[in-house]
Amino acid sequence: MPHNSSYFYAILCLSLLFTACQIPDDPIAMKPSIAPPENLDTAIFAGGCFWCTESDFDKMPGVISTTSGYIGGTVVNPTYKQVVAGNTGHVEAVKIEFDTTVTDFETLLNAFWRTIDPVFAEGQFCDIGPQYRSAIFYLTPEQQAVAEASKKILIDSGRFDLPIVTEILPATPFYTAEDYHQDYYLKNPLRYSYYRNNCGRDTRLKQLWGDEALTH
Repeated sequence: MPHNSSYFYAILCLSLLFTACQIPDDPIAMKPSIAPPENLDTAIFAGGCFWCTESDFDKMPGVISTTSGYIGGTVVNPTYKQVVAGNTGHVEAVKIEFDTTVTDFETLLNAFWRTIDPVFAEGQFCDIGPQYRSAIFYLTPEQQAVAEASKKILIDSGRFDLPIVTEILPATPFYTAEDYHQDYYLKNPLRYSYYRNNCGRDTRLKQLWGDEALTH
């Protein structure tokens, strides 16, 4: 009958609609790709969970792209399972491509300090282990000089009672993390917010940096 046909057709459409909602959104659709300018540079920061570092720097003016990955270890093409076990020497890090006509390494570095706990040596926030330690990986002697000067200013400020343990290290091969880690905060906003809130990241950042903290 016409009435029943319309009813079953509506149910079918609703069924397909809700099924489609279970498919992860295309990150390219949510985060449009921007052609890199001629004045392009790179920074690599390790600030604990790379989901959070990526989210923080995507909001920074002049940042063209962010890529979650692994750096500093001895295993070639490590997997997440290998890195999270803490035996490869790698840390979770984010490679940041930025437009030097809009921002510079020093500006990004100053922001980086305010996204981490620089006095916690065991990891970052609720994530414990060497794979979550904070570090600045410099790509040039100029970046090294800027990073060391920035850290010295922070030490000399007397802001913290404990030593600043964030490392300044030469960049080694950077391995891009698995696809499901890229733009995680965009593809899984509820899970990301739940993780970040329960990890106490923003609460600790406000304790450390006050109004200067770069929080979610």
